[in-house]
Amino acid sequence: MKLMNALTSRRSIRQFENTPVCKDQIDQIIKAALLSPSNANVQPYRLAVATGNLRDKLKQELSSKFIVANQIKNEKMPQKLWQAALSKDLPDGDYDPNVKYPKELMQRKYECGYGLYDSLNIKRDDHQARDRQMRRNFEFFDAPVVIFVFCHGDLGVYSALDTGIFMQSLMLAATAQGLGTCPQAALAMWKSPIKDAFKVEDGYKLICGISMGYPSEHPVNSYQPKKRNMEEVLLPIRATDVR
Repeated sequence: MKLMNALTSRRSIRQFENTPVCKDQIDQIIKAALLSPSNANVQPYRLAVATGNLRDKLKQELSSKFIVANQIKNEKMPQKLWQAALSKDLPDGDYDPNVKYPKELMQRKYECGYGLYDSLNIKRDDHQARDRQMRRNFEFFDAPVVIFVFCHGDLGVYSALDTGIFMQSLMLAATAQGLGTCPQAALAMWKSPIKDAFKVEDGYKLICGISMGYPSEHPVNSYQPKKRNMEEVLLPIRATDVR
């Protein structure tokens, strides 16, 4: 597949077939992504790849933690505080994916969410359905492969930048192989099950996850949020600086 075809056809897949992906294919995709550039070629990222029984075990653990944490979130005070203090299921991730968006970007976030839920026929006030859909993140949308992405914490924003470049290469390589992917910040909410399953080097922090597999024909996979056009992203030249 040509690069432009991969760029235009890639989208976040939120429902996968249960067809397994062979190890050789996973290896080819990772090897291709390892050609990505990074600052001073330090390549400050590590991957934890889960398939088969390990993938099923992590699915169960993360889904259970989400259910308990979501129940606590919906409790009233002071019950919420009491349960939170006793629970071992509250998020323990290295990064908090619940960032505060500035007004300009928040509007785009809302539009993306509304479009996604509309494709699933979930009403805005149907909180139970929205919670169920959120839980699907921790079921990896039934993908047979889940990749947990770690970046080195000592390099700050540049580690995240290099890791993001690597992730884009990996997702495009998967698209070229006929596979779909979904990058998920939600999969960084709990690090303990992942670090219990894999030997993570000191200094590396869980920043994201990627579900990968064969896309299903589910309508949700046809949803593609509107991207910005060139006029919106190109900064205008200051007239006083033009020579």
